Amino acid sequence: MDADAIVVGHGLAGLVAAAELTDAGRRVLLLDQESRASLGAQAHWSFGGLFFVDSPEQRRLGIRDSSDLAYSDWMNTAGFDREEDHWPREWAKAYLDFAAGEKRAWLHEQGMRWFPLVGWAERGDGSAHGHGNSVPRFHITWGTGPGVVAPFARRVEEARDRGLVTYAHRHRVDELIVEGGVVTGVRGVRLAEDGAERGVATNRDPVGGFELRAPVVLVASGGIGGNHDLVRENWPQRLGEPPTHMVTGVPAHVDGRMIAITQEAGGRLINRDRMWHYVEGIRNHTPIWDRHGIRILPGPSSVWLDAEGNRLPAPLLPGYDTLGTLAHLRATGHDHSWFVTNRSVAGKEFALSGSEQNADLTGKDVRGVLRKRSLADVTPSMQAFLDKGADFVLADTVEELVAKMNGLVEEGEPTLDVEHVKRQLDERDAQLDNAYSKDAQIAAMRVARSYIGDKISKRAYPPHKLQDPGKGPLVGVKLHILSRKTLGGFETDLSGRVLGHDGAPIRGLYAAGEASGFGGGGLHGYRALEGTFLGGCIFSGRTAGRAMGTELGD
Repeated sequence: MDADAIVVGHGLAGLVAAAELTDAGRRVLLLDQESRASLGAQAHWSFGGLFFVDSPEQRRLGIRDSSDLAYSDWMNTAGFDREEDHWPREWAKAYLDFAAGEKRAWLHEQGMRWFPLVGWAERGDGSAHGHGNSVPRFHITWGTGPGVVAPFARRVEEARDRGLVTYAHRHRVDELIVEGGVVTGVRGVRLAEDGAERGVATNRDPVGGFELRAPVVLVASGGIGGNHDLVRENWPQRLGEPPTHMVTGVPAHVDGRMIAITQEAGGRLINRDRMWHYVEGIRNHTPIWDRHGIRILPGPSSVWLDAEGNRLPAPLLPGYDTLGTLAHLRATGHDHSWFVTNRSVAGKEFALSGSEQNADLTGKDVRGVLRKRSLADVTPSMQAFLDKGADFVLADTVEELVAKMNGLVEEGEPTLDVEHVKRQLDERDAQLDNAYSKDAQIAAMRVARSYIGDKISKRAYPPHKLQDPGKGPLVGVKLHILSRKTLGGFETDLSGRVLGHDGAPIRGLYAAGEASGFGGGGLHGYRALEGTFLGGCIFSGRTAGRAMGTELGD
């Protein structure tokens, strides 16, 4: 045997599993087709949001959360309704116990800290019994994605120094070795060295083969978000026709290769039609990978128009219902939509996903956060998009704005009618002439302002007329579908063991992270509550790592 355990994938789930294995004294081979520059994989690029229940940060802001409320929100959001949802449901229960229990304390012991204002992401469909978070639960890690990765990368590096971890970067797995129904190792090719920086696509030039063996193998290779062909192949009919044009929220190495390879070894893939893509994608003005997209995390104030210029109905408001909005927009037959807002709202309410878009939080720069967010009208990252973003236009009048927005329309896409857009903006703004309103979005803005976290950060900007010249200029943003997460995956039991089509564990084979649907083959069900993807990688990686160590025995 070349090691006690092989971990395929050096992203967050793989790092957590490797760290837990080495804590048990096991020797680990950590393989990935990318170079060491990409250690941490997708998690490095994330905003670093984590889902906690009844945290100190929530309590300080007067948020009353509980395990029962979180359970109700999760199950209503997940909508489990299939026979194969047994293990996803069990994983969801276990994860909720973790999120409401030792999760925060365990991560705190390893050095993680969190921004004191808790975000309220994915507020849902507007019903008490429906999906969405009833209270704010989105905790931004100091250091964003790199800050989430750091404790586990450090533990793995320390284990490497002790001789317990061997890195095998630029090793592409092409086959899981199965002997007598037992997974005993991996085969593949070594790829030529590549000095590309993190996130940049690397070569796929083979320079030799390899065969490595261990009693247990973990697949932690991520999902399919970087492979638009696979996204379209698995696109569910309930979300309409798959889009022709998308931007990409993950690097090219998130290619889904290991899914077919693990299936070939007997693993049962379930819920492959469940996925999570955003509708507020914008093209990065300084792309790192092909079709590099960034997500706007919007506050409640901007007007949202479909491609034909029709205002989206409630409860499809900014920040409320990702997949509901996606399904609605797909029904229009077009791949894009629009935000119409002004500079004041964009400057305060538009947060941008990604560690590289939040240098102050990523760098743990307290003064920078105060200077660039609390005191500035527009954050530097948002100003860069206003200045250079291909999807942004600015104008002093609605007429000029719509003309510029139509300048972004491509062949085959509808143009906007300026009178139709102007009428909807006038109607919206007229609802602010008094303290009352029948407009659901205006009401939602006022509710958002009742949450102190959104009020003091101005993530819910004081309600005003978008056409107020003092808040201008007007801003138009062309929004694209942004590919991101795979919610289904390999069916696993509560130890992370991959199950075969007969429902029995495949000996020697485990899965964690996005490859396992973050646990069980899809612990989110149909929808997610946000802040639960990184946490799902951590929990499933920890669970699998500890179970693998136990299976190896003394």
